[in-house]
Amino acid sequence: MTVTTDTTTAESFAKIASLDPDEVMTYSFVRDIPISGGKTLALLTLDNGKDHTRPNTLGPKTLLEFARVLDEQKARAARGEIHGLAVTGKPFIFAAGADLSKVSELPDRETGKQMAQLGHWALGKLSELGVPSFTFINGLALGGGVEIPLNSNYRTIDSSVPALALPEVFLGIIPGWGGAWLLPNLIGIENALEVVISNPLKSNRMLKGPQAFELGIADAMFGPANFIEDSIAWADGVINGSTKVKRPNEPGKIERAVKWDIAIGIAQKTLESRIGKVAQSPYRALELLKAARNTDKKTGFAAEDEALADLISGDQFHASIYAFNLVQKRAKRPAGAPDKAIARKVTKVGVIGAGLMARQFALLFVRRLQVPVVITDLDQGATDAGVAAIHKEIHDLLEKGRISPDESNRLTALVTGTTNKADFADCDWVIEAIYEELEAKQNVFAEVEKFISPEAVLATNTSSLSVEQIGAKLEHPERVVGFHFFNPVAVMPLIEVVKTPHTNDESLSTAMVTAAALRKNAVITRDTPGFVVNRILAKVLGEAMHAVDTGTPFEVVEESTRPFGLPMTPFELLELVGLKVGAHVLDTHHKAFPDRFFESANLHRLAELGHIFERDSKGKIKGIDKAALKIVKGGSTPMTASELQVRIEDGLADEIHRMLDDNVVAAAEDIDLCLILGAGYPFQMGGATPYLDRVGASERAFGGTFHTPKIVGVK
Repeated sequence: MTVTTDTTTAESFAKIASLDPDEVMTYSFVRDIPISGGKTLALLTLDNGKDHTRPNTLGPKTLLEFARVLDEQKARAARGEIHGLAVTGKPFIFAAGADLSKVSELPDRETGKQMAQLGHWALGKLSELGVPSFTFINGLALGGGVEIPLNSNYRTIDSSVPALALPEVFLGIIPGWGGAWLLPNLIGIENALEVVISNPLKSNRMLKGPQAFELGIADAMFGPANFIEDSIAWADGVINGSTKVKRPNEPGKIERAVKWDIAIGIAQKTLESRIGKVAQSPYRALELLKAARNTDKKTGFAAEDEALADLISGDQFHASIYAFNLVQKRAKRPAGAPDKAIARKVTKVGVIGAGLMARQFALLFVRRLQVPVVITDLDQGATDAGVAAIHKEIHDLLEKGRISPDESNRLTALVTGTTNKADFADCDWVIEAIYEELEAKQNVFAEVEKFISPEAVLATNTSSLSVEQIGAKLEHPERVVGFHFFNPVAVMPLIEVVKTPHTNDESLSTAMVTAAALRKNAVITRDTPGFVVNRILAKVLGEAMHAVDTGTPFEVVEESTRPFGLPMTPFELLELVGLKVGAHVLDTHHKAFPDRFFESANLHRLAELGHIFERDSKGKIKGIDKAALKIVKGGSTPMTASELQVRIEDGLADEIHRMLDDNVVAAAEDIDLCLILGAGYPFQMGGATPYLDRVGASERAFGGTFHTPKIVGVK
């Protein structure tokens, strides 16, 4: 029997379903499970008929069927045929939420609002069955895949669940199918702030099963061997009254009266200091979480509908989906990469240098490749100190429980040091990490080339020198590639792989395959000054320093760049990378492109001072240091923040257009991918090019756009 109690509502959502004719349906299959006392539990399994590589998703047709099946089970419950209902997923997968690529194609704000309402309507039926509802979280659960269990009365989770998250804020929207209201009222405001806002902004951090259970998202946790059976038995206990559910993290009166608003206030200040005020989704999520303290569910869900409609139709969500697709798809299929089959196997790695960067390289290579790594430096003392530091890092990983004792012993044994370059003879890959001086890099490569095979790859981590020139003294320059990491090496996901006019396909392929083995994303660039990330940063930093040099106050310069939504101001970035490094980068780019990049004598003087900001004992910025103000004093042609903002935007649009004309990378998408992964450009800006199109800088700079049509929201 098919129940049609919500026919009018279902028909009103039919338009949304028609917008995605190719939706991969996730079906709701129901089977009855006998439980104690002659009762029955209806077990609803979500399954799209695909293997684990294609997770269950919740498109409009899927939600409409889910709602219809729940209506049928509600009618059965009314007749006494079932006494509870549980939802679970196919093996290893619960549900990965909505297909956001389709959500980004919604034609207008009103349709976006209907999509939010459809989710609330369908999932909300779990709390209206007339019998207890359960969700057995048996695998990956993201977004709407977390909101299904939140709409249920009770939840269990498999201890082996690898990822559970509400990642919406990371993608420029909010949890809009109940998550923003239900979660804080289940696990408390502080825990909800972590899941809804903090984790998404920490590179989309996920919870594992035990973490989700500890936060109170699930009421019980069972091992994977008998998870469904144990969950059914637990649900049986709840239904027959023998199992009492306690929720220690559920907010009480004191939290609602006092702690709730305090936690919101702290979160607000933290957001403003960390990401500024440009990103919309974290602040909309914060508003919803704040309101969840004293609103009913109906009001909370209606507020989610409005917030989700606003964000889905806005520029930032569309830019976020563009960025998400770059990271998830383009980064995995790098433009211009040769056939992986011709890559040479790396069985031993040599590292030239034993300083901080070299140590980071050695640790990364030994952990990811699990092959011998030998380091060298000018003398035995420096080499031994480098090896000792790497061994200590391995021991620290053991102490933190990140690796096992066996792995610790194995990795320690694989890292050795030498001052005899002959020990590099059997290395397939050698990377140098010495200071930025061309002749020094040329000489160490020429020296080590005497011992290694002609096929071994020589990689340089230079950030500012010509890779071709570094290999100029070699008999086999075709083996040289740039392999430019970003600091900290273990954390930053980008490697710029630099191809010179001589680099052969075998060496380039080896570099790309090695980057993937290191779990990094690689983008191939031409051998030009600054490659991608440093060239664009040099443009921003150069314009910022030039403005200060000509009389614009530091604070006005910082204000001019806030609309870009960057993780820090130009001067904070300069202090982070080091003022001497920043001055060197500007000098390099001025020498290469004197008509477009400024040098700054004042920056060299600031580098001698050692800082720009005055800070308190905890390192918090108090203001611009008086000595720094004295150094830059004298400029007579200041700009306003709005004037400088347009100047920087137009300069960036012009420079990126030149880079593309010069084939520095294959496409604008690669520029944005580098900025997102290597410079922390936020998802909601889509990197640089969508933003420059939206603000008109592209039209002003070169009379066109980087993207046709522009990446913008809808009305």
